[in-house]
Amino acid sequence: MLVGPIIVAIGLVMAAIAFAVVGAVLKTADATSEIRLSRNEARIAELDSEVQSLRSELSDAQTELARLAEEQAMAVSRAPVADSQVMVVTAPEITGEDETDDHPGIEQMTEVGTLDKSAFNKGITQPRNRVMLDVLGHPRSSYSTDCQSVTQPRLKSLLETRQVGPLRVTMIKPALESLERILARLKASEPEIHDALGTAGAMCARLIRGSRSSVSNHSWGTAIDVKLEGRLDGFGDGGTQFGLILLAELFNEEGWYWGATYNREDSMHFEVGVETLRRWQAEGKL
Repeated sequence: MLVGPIIVAIGLVMAAIAFAVVGAVLKTADATSEIRLSRNEARIAELDSEVQSLRSELSDAQTELARLAEEQAMAVSRAPVADSQVMVVTAPEITGEDETDDHPGIEQMTEVGTLDKSAFNKGITQPRNRVMLDVLGHPRSSYSTDCQSVTQPRLKSLLETRQVGPLRVTMIKPALESLERILARLKASEPEIHDALGTAGAMCARLIRGSRSSVSNHSWGTAIDVKLEGRLDGFGDGGTQFGLILLAELFNEEGWYWGATYNREDSMHFEVGVETLRRWQAEGKL
């Protein structure tokens, strides 16, 4: 009469086995799902990285197009030097009985000649919006093509108006200190250029002219436009005032990028290069 209990016992054992099998199957399914989910998450992260990279490349391309648009727009407001006035000069010719030293006069300094672009900006990278925003953030919450004030507290605290040699400019403090070193060396080596130097603008929070989104580097107080004896170098005319060539050497040695090497030369424009900005950032100056 043990058949009944045995059958019941067998049933219980079979039920336990079935339960264990089902549990194992479910665990396997869960593990498989987790593996698939992990793979999907990794693929999503990889695709997201690719998208961010493409966006960054697109942003750089848009900035470059905007910069070119600014150059074209600014060409309207800057009268270029006529072709007949462009002279090929490798060094200023010193003439006149009153020239008693090795320093050329102002007339020679403002003569326009062709430029070997490959000789400048070596090891210095042009600072684009992506770098400027990463290092210093947005100067303000909105922009127009007109100069406006900086509203970002941290950047405002870095700005200072200072008399630097013959120039009175507003820039961030590390840029002013760098500019002081440049002009001190200029005064020692080329006093005529130093005394004839003027500015066509430095601090100016605005969009690049012709753009609806790209911000001019003047907005961070890291760029300056200069002139000699009140004369602006002709924009995009392919020529450069000789005095600016000598000045550019000093700016390059301080890690500033010279606009003369743009696709459409802007020889009056100097801006702090990427490497210098990163160094100032690492040193806690920004």
